[in-house]
Amino acid sequence: MKKVMFFFDGFNVYHSLKEAPQYAKYKWLDLHTLAKFFVTKKEVISEVYYFTAYATWLPDSMKRHKILVKALEGAGVKVILGEFKNKDKFCRNCKTWFRTKEEKQTDVNIASYLFREAFLDRYDKAILVTVDSDLVPAIELVKKTFPGKEMVLLTPIRRNSYALQKICDYRMKIKEKHLIASQFPDIIPLQNGKELLRPPEWQ
Repeated sequence: MKKVMFFFDGFNVYHSLKEAPQYAKYKWLDLHTLAKFFVTKKEVISEVYYFTAYATWLPDSMKRHKILVKALEGAGVKVILGEFKNKDKFCRNCKTWFRTKEEKQTDVNIASYLFREAFLDRYDKAILVTVDSDLVPAIELVKKTFPGKEMVLLTPIRRNSYALQKICDYRMKIKEKHLIASQFPDIIPLQNGKELLRPPEWQ
């Protein structure tokens, strides 16, 4: 059986849903179930990674995000957390500097795990769910170092990266039918007797 590993860029997936109102209701997304749509009968999922960071300055959003992370961990997804940091940017229109938040570490974490897991021979095929072209050098390095490893691009709905598509062996697309079939149940019972509830904002 061919070992397949998934690398989900959490914010790429999240924003693909948030920015299109008709897809916002699919945020309660079971990534392990979603991954199963993209493997064949001759393949086995060796791991599903989810790379993300908490928006700590948005308490309501972070609360929902933490509920999702607990649900994902319960489904067997490995969650790797980065962080946001302050960054000063210059506005060319108003000619002033302003401070914003920028997610750090996610692309570096994906690149690191992509190489590490190839070195440990834990996958034959890596499926990257992202449109972050900053990962091109990491993919090139893995392909050069481990020429037997297959690199596949799985693009979030309504998104693409031609730079990644060019370097990967082939591309697949997440479609609405996959999102519909990969929703967690509204109530997820936990072993401690508690429950995880689908956030009402994601109904």
